[in-house]
Amino acid sequence: MRAVIQRVKKGSVTIDRNIKSSIQKGFVVLLGVEHNDTLDDVGWLSSKITQMRIFNDNNGLMNLSLQDVGGDILLISQFTLQASTKKGNRPSFIQAAKPEIAIPLYEAMIVKLEKDLGKPIHTGTFGADMLVEISNDGPVTICIDSKNKE
Repeated sequence: MRAVIQRVKKGSVTIDRNIKSSIQKGFVVLLGVEHNDTLDDVGWLSSKITQMRIFNDNNGLMNLSLQDVGGDILLISQFTLQASTKKGNRPSFIQAAKPEIAIPLYEAMIVKLEKDLGKPIHTGTFGADMLVEISNDGPVTICIDSKNKE
């Protein structure tokens, strides 16, 4: 399971010209599910996301977590994070999970993030054509792959 975490001043997702979700200070998390991901990946990644200390403290050091600053999460499914670009110029998405695997894991991630953060999170719609607007703060962007946890 791969996540791209962007620290934002604001973020939103629009579907069919209607804003589905928006946040102010927090994280926009782009999530790519691989065909062999499990609930263990969900738990590990959720913990990393909610405890990631990338907000500035009073000394200007990235030392505060999302929980410390009362930030929100906007979670967006993005199968293209599983792209392989080893051969040729056209990405292969063979590692990306099919919807019957990806949707339950995406939904489990929503539940786990809400539990770990202690409040509801905001989402896009799985499989929808979405316009994601991100005001990256810093910019700060962190990439995490649950396959690289050891």
